[in-house]
Amino acid sequence: MRRSGSRRIQSALTAALAAALVLSATAGCGADGDESSDGRVRLDVNGQPPSSQQHERALFEADVKAFEKANPDIDLVPHEGFMEPETFRTKLAGGKLEDVFYTYFTDPAGLIDKRQVADITDAVKGLPHYGDLKPELLKIYQDEEGRQFGLPTANYSMGLVYNRKLFERAGLDPDEPPATWDEVRAAAKRIAGLGKGYVGYADLSKNNQGGWHFTAETYSRGGTVARRDGDGWKASFDDAHGRDVLRTLHDMRWKDDSMGSKQLLADADAQRLMGAGKLGMYLAAGDNIPIVVKEFDGRYEDYGLAPVPGGRGTLIGGEGYMFNAKASREQIEAGVKWIHWRFLTPSTIERTAAWHHERKLPVGLPVAPTADNWNGATRRAVEKIKKEHANVPVDNYRAFTDANVPGVIEPPEAQQVYAVLDKTMQAVLTEEDADIPGLLDRAEDEVDRIYARVR
Repeated sequence: MRRSGSRRIQSALTAALAAALVLSATAGCGADGDESSDGRVRLDVNGQPPSSQQHERALFEADVKAFEKANPDIDLVPHEGFMEPETFRTKLAGGKLEDVFYTYFTDPAGLIDKRQVADITDAVKGLPHYGDLKPELLKIYQDEEGRQFGLPTANYSMGLVYNRKLFERAGLDPDEPPATWDEVRAAAKRIAGLGKGYVGYADLSKNNQGGWHFTAETYSRGGTVARRDGDGWKASFDDAHGRDVLRTLHDMRWKDDSMGSKQLLADADAQRLMGAGKLGMYLAAGDNIPIVVKEFDGRYEDYGLAPVPGGRGTLIGGEGYMFNAKASREQIEAGVKWIHWRFLTPSTIERTAAWHHERKLPVGLPVAPTADNWNGATRRAVEKIKKEHANVPVDNYRAFTDANVPGVIEPPEAQQVYAVLDKTMQAVLTEEDADIPGLLDRAEDEVDRIYARVR
């Protein structure tokens, strides 16, 4: 799913603090020139939070001022907005795309293939901390030759959110969460056995979230959902991995009775059950935990986060910034400097972690402001910052942060694919006699037709 850890947490936690701000009109975008009237390098950037997010907006504006003070030769011109697909193509065609613009992890491949973005390889050479960014995140913004076209700034990866309190009640060790799907099944049976209304494991099956979870569970077993086929794509989930996903869910639902009788769930349903203390486990990213606490009356100390069971791959999503193909060399260099300064240094992370802590926003989860982007010395520095500013029980997520599960991005045309796979998940969870091979065969045919249309 197209969901950004940092933006989702902030929108959930600061909505109650929002107030209207009066905005002044902003100037035109990158195509209008690369130099301000005073001779500075003009840089149009998006990613400015909307005025409804008062505190995020204030932080952004303070960062702009601080950056310009430290770099007096650069004139930042901020614009509201992130990646809105319905307006992106229009802005691109009309020459109104910002010089530096926000993207989801699913966007770079197509933009790079169409040469709609600038090559920034030379501009990032020697950039401090660049070598510590996780290679799998940098690769998302590279072409087949390893040239760099953007910078990742935040990410999420799927794991197992679980209720430590219920684990203890069921005689399970909350410090040793399930590491395989067989262990998930066994733990779910124990938790469901606590009595009426308890659900051992919940899974999603509507609003495209069922297909999203099928994909994550397939990746966790080492499978794929789509594969390259010449210049296009073909579905690839009608195999042993896909059958294992569905068979495990079918047996937990119908043989073990550990998934509850209510199905056709979306993420809010699982979050509500978790907040009510009735759910043992579900698959999610770490940004779900603040939502359970804030919106569904949970307590941070009750929840743990473990690596995705199976551990052969985890679905990742996230965000970063790319550069207008028409940007000048000076604008590219200024843009790299801005993104690096705002997102990709320990001092930046220290500043934003302190800002969150002061406002009683969560610090210590493996998501922004201490996102899990790093290896090496920078990772150690971020872990130290996290420990110093943490206001949530960091040790509850240690199993997740200590794991090294390979990240895999979403398949092409993800939302259309997920809509097809929703129906597959729904059938398995609502029909005891579901024909698993037939379901996968029909779903794969439908996804192949989607890929044939976009070839």
